[in-house]
Amino acid sequence: MSLSAPASRRKKAASPAPAILNSGEAVPERPGQILAWYDRHRRRLPWRALPGESVDPYRVWLSEIMLQQTTVQAVGPYFMKFLDRWPTVSDLGRASQDDVLRMWAGLGYYSRARNLHACAVAVLRDHGGVFPDTEEGLRALPGIGPYTASAIAAIAFDRHCMPVDGNIERVTSRLYAVEEPLPKSKPTIVTLAATLLGAARAGDSAQALMDLGATICTPKKPACSLCPVNDNCAAKARGDQETFPRKAPKKSGMLRRGAAFVVTRNAELLVRTRAEKGLLGGMTEVPTSVWLTDHDDADALAQAPVLKDATPWHRRVGVVSHVFTHFPLELAVYTAQVPARAKAPAGMRWVPIATLDGEALPNVMRKVIAHGLG
Repeated sequence: MSLSAPASRRKKAASPAPAILNSGEAVPERPGQILAWYDRHRRRLPWRALPGESVDPYRVWLSEIMLQQTTVQAVGPYFMKFLDRWPTVSDLGRASQDDVLRMWAGLGYYSRARNLHACAVAVLRDHGGVFPDTEEGLRALPGIGPYTASAIAAIAFDRHCMPVDGNIERVTSRLYAVEEPLPKSKPTIVTLAATLLGAARAGDSAQALMDLGATICTPKKPACSLCPVNDNCAAKARGDQETFPRKAPKKSGMLRRGAAFVVTRNAELLVRTRAEKGLLGGMTEVPTSVWLTDHDDADALAQAPVLKDATPWHRRVGVVSHVFTHFPLELAVYTAQVPARAKAPAGMRWVPIATLDGEALPNVMRKVIAHGLG
């Protein structure tokens, strides 16, 4: 961590610099300034209780799981669909994992959906459908890590803790001009973010910083003139606020390639379910070859499903490209048709093309199917 140098206490300057520029210590009035700003400018979000309303821990938890690695705009429709289908955590705990995966399809990072269901089952089974109200109790549940436990504890139960998401990370790193790059600076930023927590209203303090980062202290072109604590921001005083938080260069994974096989039987499509563990676990897909960095077309085609009386494989022009967190992927798409009574190979099944929207298809498979059927 690199903070501004301590100020000399021997003599007071004629025009004193803001306190945060002279010390790594907290500025006492800042939590109040941020809360006052929040009371005027808070965002209206479907999972957020309005002033005077009681907070629903189920909504807080559901939104926090969905918002991991995903934007507010993308999450909104999925949140409302889940809430309409399963209004309480007990309702979700009684659902099947397959139904949850189908509802989740398209939101990405599918391990979250499996953990979501496992957590709901645990809350129903072990806690009578009531979420634990402490960080420790929440962390014992499936799929809830340190950040999520802190966020739920603060927002749903007003526990005195400060969760640090990407927005809070950015606000804090700018206020204190934290020079050490992420991810090494994460513990330092967590400690500094706690200085922005007032004596009361912990949940509002956290949400205020989230909103400040989302609407004012944005990654590019932050609206510093509108910030309630701009007089105490070290990065703004230096004029390099857009360079924070510092980040180590990302290591992009090597390109992987493979083949996907789109097989139709009249108005039906051949699909299978991926293994529970690993990437896209439990999701629906068309058959594919193994995805490799040293891909060979002939080897990939040799992994095509064996189909009786099928037409020859036809390779579609172009490839389907998709980027996962750790690597980019390119898939060549092969198509074939089989007679009306053809049986599905072992471990596969036929589904009506008209009902594909109800299948737990990840985005990459939706791209493949669109390319193969287009």
